[in-house]
Parts: sequence; structure tokens; C-alpha cells
Amino acid sequence: MPKDFPDTGFDPVELAIMGNRLDAIVREMTSTVILTANSSVIGMARDFSCSILSSNHDIIGVAEALPVHAFGSNLQGQAMENFHPGFKEGDAFLNNDPYNGNTHAADHTILVPVFFEGEHLFTSVVKCHQADCGNSVPTTYFAAATDVYNEGALVFPMVQIQKDFTDNEDIIRMCKARIRVPDQWYGDLQSALAAARTGERSLKKFAEKFGAERVKAFVKAWLDYSERRAAAAIAKLPPATLERRGKLDELGEFLPDGVEIFVKITIDPAEQRAIVDLRDNLDCVNAGVNLCQATATGMAITGIVNCLEHDLPLNSGTFRRIEVLLRENCVVGIPKFPHSASTSTTLLADVICNTAQSSISELGDGYGLSESNMFLGVSTGVISGKDERVGDEDYVNQLFLMGGGGPASATADGIDTFTVIAGAGLCYRDSVEISEQRLPLIVKSMKLVPGTAGAGRQRGGVATRTEFGPRGNEMVVMQVTNGVSTGPRGVQKGHDAYPGANIKVHADGTEEVLPGYLHTVLQPGETIVGFDSGGGGYGDPACRDPQAVLYDVAEGYETVERARDIYRVAVLLDAEGFASGIDEAETARLRS
Repeated sequence: MPKDFPDTGFDPVELAIMGNRLDAIVREMTSTVILTANSSVIGMARDFSCSILSSNHDIIGVAEALPVHAFGSNLQGQAMENFHPGFKEGDAFLNNDPYNGNTHAADHTILVPVFFEGEHLFTSVVKCHQADCGNSVPTTYFAAATDVYNEGALVFPMVQIQKDFTDNEDIIRMCKARIRVPDQWYGDLQSALAAARTGERSLKKFAEKFGAERVKAFVKAWLDYSERRAAAAIAKLPPATLERRGKLDELGEFLPDGVEIFVKITIDPAEQRAIVDLRDNLDCVNAGVNLCQATATGMAITGIVNCLEHDLPLNSGTFRRIEVLLRENCVVGIPKFPHSASTSTTLLADVICNTAQSSISELGDGYGLSESNMFLGVSTGVISGKDERVGDEDYVNQLFLMGGGGPASATADGIDTFTVIAGAGLCYRDSVEISEQRLPLIVKSMKLVPGTAGAGRQRGGVATRTEFGPRGNEMVVMQVTNGVSTGPRGVQKGHDAYPGANIKVHADGTEEVLPGYLHTVLQPGETIVGFDSGGGGYGDPACRDPQAVLYDVAEGYETVERARDIYRVAVLLDAEGFASGIDEAETARLRS
């Protein structure tokens, strides 16, 4: 047992049962959102997260929540108490304020305090990324916003959305008056409230089963156990101070040089602690790319946790062993009003996490991860316009048609259609058929692109290609992308992945390469193509198992040419041109 962590004496079997019950409750909440959400970005792509907080606002249950959403929910619990110290049963609060514990204004978060026998024991939290949040332009990622006023989003700093289980109609009218498709938003609000109340009911049953005192003892034991596990995992790492830089590409005239990020990590196995220092970075910039406290902290923690034991409990106990140092008015710290944090769940958030986890690989072969896709291209763009099929009614929604490749580890390839590291590969792809029914678009193609992953002993996930366009009326497509200039980096002699790109295909077939900050109008007959990056490789490609290389060629992940030139494997082809085996002698010669 790690030092300074005495055994609590809590029965370990009961601890496991109660800990798993909390995750089961989070999954009940998650299922409620999936079954009742209105917009496809929430109901199909699952760009939302549920979590449970203790009465002290510690994270105690997240199940499959997105790290960028859930790992800062403790800050929102504290904000609830700060703004409403007398909160009561039947209350529910809406928070989307990046200055008060939230991520960005598009993430509407519902918090419901849960009482048992008159005592506040838990808070049920549901955070949903809205299709529209009232921005001055039809996107929820407004990187060009010079400040929060230019961004234009409706911001609710922990306002009371329900009292005595009854909606606050004033707040609802405010949203309906400013959000482009109000009925869609209202359906998503009711979905989130229903999920939070589902969590409330199940948590009450949980307390009834075990009793309030046993529940409080469990929460303490659960967090202490998790901290012991994290401390033991960090104690196994070599001591080191690691420094690494990451980069956000240039974005239009508002960020002509991009943003370089510096991450310093101290691994202290003697103290069983990891420290991530983000203070030595630029001040906040006059653009919407600034991170908030929740995302800067959460993504730094994610970068470390990704490199520890895979089954660590994801809660505040584990996070106690990872200290994140931030400063105010920093582009990756605590923003100073009125700087905008419109894109704070991606871009620099992905850079922080990728830079942190790839720097851990410098400890030696077997540690850390490569970098994942950081290119949030048009396959996940926000589309808007007027739907000619229903009387030119307005529509707006974020797509999740495809996504790039995930990072490689020392023992596993990166997964495909990963999207970005902030979502940990947990978002789902949209159904093409349902998207074409709901929205006036035509999806022409979606495919994996051979030979685009970062090569390595373990390769990254491959890049993806998506092409779509409007049906009858013009369509506005907005997105902001990183990884156009450079692709995700490989580690330990692993190769980098190919960069991404967005391309507009005009009606006459000519192609126009679009910049990283994308705001374009598609006319009928025009389409847009998005190439999302693959993931970086891990280890020397010439050490990859030849049978794995053969499989990659046969399945279309790799090309025969790259198999020979990069992996040093001679793949045999049959009469029809399909991979049929390995030329063992030639492979031995190539690898000699």
C-alpha cells in the first residue's frame, strides 16, 4: 500500500458494489438523454455527459462521460453553492458560464441537488452540447469572436431553471427568443432535466438501501481508495521533468501566428504525484480559442490519466494525485472577462492533452501515447440554412459524420473514427439515413483513407474522408480546425500522421482548399470534402509484426508501397491484386 494512506476499513466488496452502482446510475441518466434528446448532436452523436457529485462537490461517478465535459463538473457544483447557498429539494440550475466552472457557452449544464432525509447527499449533473446557443453566427465554435460580446451567446451563470420541480418560464422564453431553432433547444432542455431527475430518483433509492451515514462513509472510502490507486500507479513511473510544446495552427487574420503551447510535467514517484504546469503560456488572446479553468484542468488531467493504469476510477480521488498549475488571464488557464472561450472544448484543449500524453513517452518505450487527430473538420462541422422541404424553416445542427484516427500506445493501434482526444473516442457517428431525413443535406461519401495513419510498431488510427452538400437551398458550413499545417506526432520513432484538409468542390468540379477557420456557403451542386487526420504512430515501424502489416494491407488500412518502404514488409499479391501473403525472404532482407 502506498505510504500515508491508511486502510479505511470499508469492506472492499461493498465498496466495489456501491462504486459500480453509481456508474450504473450515470448510465441510466445517459440512456434517458439518448432516448429523449431532440437534436442529433446530442441524441445520435452523444455529445453530452452525465456525472454525479458528492455533497462536497467531489466527482464520484462518470461512467462513459466525455473527459472534457465531466472532469470539471466539480467546479460547477461549487458554483451552485456559491450562487445559491440555500438550494433546496426540487431546485434545478442551468449553467453554461465558462467563468463559473463550465466549459463553453454551448454546453448547457443542468445541476439537481439530491436530498435524502433533509440532507444534501449528491448532485446530479447533465451537460449537453447544444446545436445552437444564440451565437452571433450560426456555430457553437466561434473562434473568430473577439470577446464574449462579439461571440453573442446567451450565458446563464448558474440560474435557477426549476423551483419545486417547476420550470422557470422566464428563462425558457429568453432562450426561445434568441436561439435559432427554439423547439429543438427546448426538447433538449427537457431531455437534460429528465435525465437529471432520473439520477435524483435513483440516488435516493441508493441512499434508502444503504442509509445516509453508510453512503457518506462510502464516498470517503471510495475517493481514498481511488487516490491510493493513482498514487501507486504514479509511484511506478521514473522520476522526471518533461517539457514539450504543442501548436494551434494559424487561424485567419485573428490568429495569424497560431498559438504555441508549453507543457511542463513533473513526475515525482517518491511523493506519488504528477504536476502539470501550464502557467508559462501566452496571456488570453482576442479570439474565441481561450480555455476556461474546467477545460484546462480537465484536459491536463486526461493527458496524465491516459498514461496510467487503464482501470483507475475516474473521480476526484484519482485526480487528487494530479496537480494542475494555472494562472489567471492565460490562454490555457483561467480566462479574464470578457475574453471568449467559445472553442474551449477543442483546439487548445486537444493540444494540451496530446502534448501531455506524448511527453510521457519520453520516459521510455512502454510509456505514454502518441498524438491523436486534432483536426475537427467539416465532417463535424455546424451546418445551417433554410429547409426547402418544410416551408424554408430554419435549421442548425452540428454534424458528427466521421472523425479522424486515435493515438497509438506501446501495445495497441489507434482506433478509427476517433474524432478528437477531448471526447476520448466516445462520441458516436451520425446515421447517414437519419441525418438526411432530418436535415436538407446529401452525404456523397464517407471512407477511411489508406496509408494515412502514423506508422509505427503500433500504428495510429487512419484518416477519414467525408463529402456532403445541400439539397435545394444554400447551406452555411462553419468549423474551426487545427492540424492543417502539421499532423499528429508519433513517438518513440513512430511516424507522424498526415495533416487534415477541408476542400470545397464547386459545381464545375474545380477544388478550392479552405483555411483552418471555415465559414463558407455551399450552393446547390457544390459539395465540401473533409480529410480528418490519422493518429501518430508508436515505436519503429520496421519492428511491427509482419502479419499485422499484411492484415492492414488486406483490410485497406495500408498500401503495398508503404508496407515495403516504411514497414519493411514485402506483401505478395494474388492475380486480382489482393494481398495474399508475405515474401519472407525479401522481408528479412529489407529488415536487415
